[in-house]
Amino acid sequence: MKWAEISIQTTQEATEAVANIFHDLGTSGVVIEDPELINSYRHSGTWDYCGIPEDDTGIVTVTAYLPVDNRLHRSLQLFEQRVNELIHHDIDKGSGAIRWREVQDEDWSSAWKQYFHPVKIGERVVIKPSWEDYQPADGEIVIELDPGMAFGTGTHQTTQMCIRCLEEVMAPGCTVFDIGTGSGILAIAAAKLGAREVRAVDLDPVAVKIAGENILLNGVQDTVCISQGDLLTGIAGDDKAEVVIANIVADVIIRLAPDLPFRLKEGGLLIASGIIITRLSDVAAALEQIGLSVEKIMEEGSWAAIVARQGGV
Repeated sequence: MKWAEISIQTTQEATEAVANIFHDLGTSGVVIEDPELINSYRHSGTWDYCGIPEDDTGIVTVTAYLPVDNRLHRSLQLFEQRVNELIHHDIDKGSGAIRWREVQDEDWSSAWKQYFHPVKIGERVVIKPSWEDYQPADGEIVIELDPGMAFGTGTHQTTQMCIRCLEEVMAPGCTVFDIGTGSGILAIAAAKLGAREVRAVDLDPVAVKIAGENILLNGVQDTVCISQGDLLTGIAGDDKAEVVIANIVADVIIRLAPDLPFRLKEGGLLIASGIIITRLSDVAAALEQIGLSVEKIMEEGSWAAIVARQGGV
């Protein structure tokens, strides 16, 4: 079978939106070549050499595959149209240069696995692909992961900052809400760091399925409950949590903010990331407006994370 390999040159800011457009067109996943992220892993020795030249341009290339059939032409038109519409959402698409070529059949859903290896994040947490062996050192917490079509391999700066924050703030026996769980990595990390109950939610049914599989893979199904829903409205009832995680994007965190005072316990913490640095002040202002006190800001590359507290200490 022939496939169309479709690539677009864009910005870090637009990467997630472009990936979502590809997903809506029916692709089984995307390959993201982010020079900033790739260079950091090349220098750390975490990844094997991947054949991608070292690059400081800041141009992110997002690639996906669609079958070459009678729907391809319309899909390409729709893709270009939706990318051009990103400007209406104040998202910079960069050059937006789109290229495509025919390629032969291959298992695109797993070809990227050659670049994904165990990686230690923070002081204790190690993310291990389900297909690789790893012998943990004393005190390490290992999370087995098969991201499938869901976002979240643990290698992105936003996920890593959230995990480091979790290591710092988690108290044994607390309740955690993970909003926009993706592959379930942060919910699983919270459970393995001592949470009594973790309630994870995602709007995407594919993410819910894959997160559920990863929860079972890690043996935390008695602690983590996964459901489909929209932000905090997807958490049934009126229960409150000691920690809410939201590794999404700035606009969605701002939309989430008004519900936080009703779902965080007094003194509870929000860990928010997926925030492009240019939007950091907007998110911080939205949180302070609803009474949360920003206690910590982390920055890595072009991304930021915020830890904010509800009410008292």
